[in-house]
Amino acid sequence: MYTSDIKAKARRTFYTYLGVYFLCSAFGVIYEMFSHGVISFFMLFCGMPPLLFGVLPFFIIFMTGRGFPRRLAYNLYNSGVATLTVGFVFTGVLQIYGTTNPLCNVYFIAAAAFLTAGAICWVCGAKKDKKTLEKNKNV
Repeated sequence: MYTSDIKAKARRTFYTYLGVYFLCSAFGVIYEMFSHGVISFFMLFCGMPPLLFGVLPFFIIFMTGRGFPRRLAYNLYNSGVATLTVGFVFTGVLQIYGTTNPLCNVYFIAAAAFLTAGAICWVCGAKKDKKTLEKNKNV
């Protein structure tokens, strides 16, 4: 994959995650305004997963021009970020409502599994790409 292709994909993903961050943050702030003074950490910071796991890594990829994940790693990683974000929102809504649910933990376990699997596939794909580059240089 060419550097310009990597930068274009990383830029598009960066801006998508940045938009999701702003939407989630706005949703959290508006929901907190109408919660009658009840505050939830999860609702207040529901925009953090897209910022930390989406905006920052893909900004680094955009700046360096290398390391963009393959399709499987990309999909698993994005599913982990989405699951974590939904888990934050769902847990925040329940906390503001004044109840709890043991199923909230499922979101965080699933997000950890998706993020871990995506990161492992990402690293394995990067090693495979590196070996391919070294093999092609010797030819």
